[in-house]
Amino acid sequence: MTEPDPRPSPTLGATAPDPLPALYLGHGAPPLLDDELWMGELAAWASRLPRPRAILMISAHWQTAPMAISATRTVPLVYDFYGFPQRYYELQYPAPGAPELAASVKALMPSGEPVLDRPARGLDHGAWVPLMAMYPAADVPTLQMSMPDLDPEHLFGIGRRLAPLRDEGVLIVGSGFMTHGLPFIGEYFAGKPGAPQWSRDFDQWAAEALARGDLDTLFAFRDKAPGMPFAHPTVEHFAPLFVALGAASKPDDAPRTAIEGFFVGLSKRSIEAR
Repeated sequence: MTEPDPRPSPTLGATAPDPLPALYLGHGAPPLLDDELWMGELAAWASRLPRPRAILMISAHWQTAPMAISATRTVPLVYDFYGFPQRYYELQYPAPGAPELAASVKALMPSGEPVLDRPARGLDHGAWVPLMAMYPAADVPTLQMSMPDLDPEHLFGIGRRLAPLRDEGVLIVGSGFMTHGLPFIGEYFAGKPGAPQWSRDFDQWAAEALARGDLDTLFAFRDKAPGMPFAHPTVEHFAPLFVALGAASKPDDAPRTAIEGFFVGLSKRSIEAR
C-alpha cells in the first residue's frame, strides 16, 4: 500500500481547528437539480460541515495519465452529457479558481508522478452538479483533479498523499455513484419504483464493508461484490471512493453514511470519512 508523502503540505493559510472530512457522493446527471429530495439532502449535508477554504473535486468523468489539474483561475464548465433539455447547457457555476491549492496538490505528489496543468479544462458535471446543491453561491475556490487510473489501491495512495490538505480547510470530494448500471435501468427511468436486485445487493455489500472498515474487501470489489458487473459495467463511478477513503485520518474506521436510498434504481449512498 502506498505510504503518504513525508513532506509537509505547502500552506494554504491558517490551519483549521479540526480537519475537514473527505466525502464520497453520488452526483447524478443534471436532472438531479430538479430532484427536491436529493438536492435538499446535499444542501443539508453541506450545512452541517465547517465552511471549506477550498474544494478539491475528483470526478468519475475525468481520467487522464499523467494526473492533471483543471483551470486554476477562471473555472469554466464542461457540459459532458447528451440529450438533455437546452436549459441544462446554459447553467453556470462561476466558482473562483484555486491556484494555491493546485500548487499544494503538485507538491504532495511523488516526483515520479507528475501533475499536468490543463488550464482550458473546467469542472465537469460530476463536480458542478453536486456543488450547485451544496454551495449554490459558487463562492468557494474549487479545483478539479483527474484520476490517473482506476486501480483502487493506487487511488487510495493518492488520497493518503492528499490527506494533509484537510488540515488546511480543504474539502476533498470523490464524486461518482455507488451503483451505476445505466444500461440496465431503462424501466426505472420510465417510472418503475424501487431498484433492481443487483443495485440493492451491491449497495448493501458496500455499506457492510465500509462499516467494518474492510479496505481489502473493497479493493477487490470487482471479484467480491454481489451485483457485479451490472452495478458497475465500467468502474469509474466507484473509483473516487478510494481517493476519499485514502484521505481519511483513519481509513479503516467506519465512515458515516450521509445520504442513502435510490434514484432511478441506482444507489445514491454517500459517505463522510474523517
